[in-house]
Amino acid sequence: MTAVILATACAIVYGTADFCGGLATRRSRVLSVVALSQIAGFALVLAMMPVLPGAASEAALSWGLGAGVAGAAGLVLFYRALAAGVMSVVAPTTAVTSAALPVLFGLVSGERPAVVQVVGVVLALLSVLLVSRSPSTEQRSSPASIAMALSAGAGFGGFFILLAQAPDGSGLWPLVGARLASISLVVLLAVVTRRTLKPGGGALGIIALAGVLDMAANVLYLLAEQQGLLSLVAVLVSLYPASTLVLARYVLGERLQAIQMAGVAFALGAVALIAVAS
Repeated sequence: MTAVILATACAIVYGTADFCGGLATRRSRVLSVVALSQIAGFALVLAMMPVLPGAASEAALSWGLGAGVAGAAGLVLFYRALAAGVMSVVAPTTAVTSAALPVLFGLVSGERPAVVQVVGVVLALLSVLLVSRSPSTEQRSSPASIAMALSAGAGFGGFFILLAQAPDGSGLWPLVGARLASISLVVLLAVVTRRTLKPGGGALGIIALAGVLDMAANVLYLLAEQQGLLSLVAVLVSLYPASTLVLARYVLGERLQAIQMAGVAFALGAVALIAVAS
């Protein structure tokens, strides 16, 4: 039950971070938002080190570095897929892939959730597919954009899988490694493409908030996967688009489609089914 609570809280915080990041990209370039938010998150994890101490080890940092590379690659591919394809295809493809991979990895590794929890996992994957849908369009995504969406989902799923491999008792050191890797890759990309990292006017605060929330969610994920099965924790975390939608509805006044509202309801049902057998 502790893992379910932590993973659900993680999904809510991830969704809120994405909402803040979305607001920030309306005022600044995407690469600037990504780089500066990553730096803000890194500052948070350093500040939290005394609160959640752990043993620094080569394994902890190595798994973290690998997770950071996978996550950063997934983010870049995701944005490229959005630019080249249709959001209503790219977003759910990426989201479901990122949720399904940790589930498959957990099952292959020997995890055996209860039957009712498996039903909850299926419901959660369906929820992710529904809430990620955007208004229908006559455009079609190219095979290249779909391939990038699948690769982006693999990157995000790889982030969850690799981070979970860090040794017990590592504290926040895996996240330190992950952030070092992701910041380095994003800054390198900015240098190579000659893009400025200067934020737009008045955007720095919301960018910093997005980064702090994203790191807080990473910490919650790390704590959750230490308490429960990866196949369950990762799928609960993947429900984060639901909280983004709710915020968009009540903060920005955006209208939700019936299919998205059904997705939010399925998400709540998935949490209940997974929790009832925990």
